[in-house]
Amino acid sequence: MTITLSNTQLKAQISTHGAELTALCDEQGRDLLWDGDPAFWTGRSPLLFPIVGRLRDDRALVEGRPYSMKQHGFARTSLFEIVDAGAESCRLRLSASDETRELYPFDFRFDMAYRLEGPRLVFSASILNPEDRPIPVSFGFHPALRWPLPYGGERDEHEIRFEKPEAASLHLLSDGLIGEASRPTPVSGDRLALRDSLFQDGALVWSELASRKVRYGVPGHRSITVSFPHMPHLGVWTKPGAGYVCIEPWQGYADPVGFKGELADKPGIVMIPAGESREFSMAIELDPPQAA
Repeated sequence: MTITLSNTQLKAQISTHGAELTALCDEQGRDLLWDGDPAFWTGRSPLLFPIVGRLRDDRALVEGRPYSMKQHGFARTSLFEIVDAGAESCRLRLSASDETRELYPFDFRFDMAYRLEGPRLVFSASILNPEDRPIPVSFGFHPALRWPLPYGGERDEHEIRFEKPEAASLHLLSDGLIGEASRPTPVSGDRLALRDSLFQDGALVWSELASRKVRYGVPGHRSITVSFPHMPHLGVWTKPGAGYVCIEPWQGYADPVGFKGELADKPGIVMIPAGESREFSMAIELDPPQAA
């Protein structure tokens, strides 16, 4: 089932499968989100829970017992129930079940909300821990924005401008796992010039990130701002030649190469105390239309 939200500036569609944003259009109906062409990638904006990235051998260790879990967790392939849906906002829910406990042996309630605020779409995730012990969680957003955007300029003129200069080295990837942070940053000051060649070896991964906001587009043309005030990590990814670039705010990332510890000790994991919840949010905001 699909939920449609709209106002005079944006239209969004959200599927109950994965609570995934499946379409985002501007005031003239132009697509801002990737369409899931299976020739490249069927995703559009999956939600990453309860892990981000890949686990070593696709297994999480909890109190000494291994649990099998695929990359990015199971939320993206789960069916959510609709809690409420209006013209400009909705909320969907995934609760722990016998099936999820086979992969992740904890109770949880995951509420995912979307809200339109003028030219801005706000994503708000809330993870509640109903247990009497802390539970380990990672969470990530994974929206695939059109590359190029429908506002003029060539594909290779698109760039990502960070809120602050980003001088930290990036991680080398090894079979989807995180290697040493020894890849020189491709960011020049605060500017990342987008090229397919950046992604020949996979995603760009920042475990140290100064910015909590980026601007994506072509200088001098209408652009998109992606903000993520409380998400400390970032991935940027595409398949070379595809018509999208994913700007992915994360809390957590893949297992480091050689990591053999408990899920609770995995770098980037947060522990949600008993009876409490943790919020994760981001927003996509479109510039006003430019004068003709």
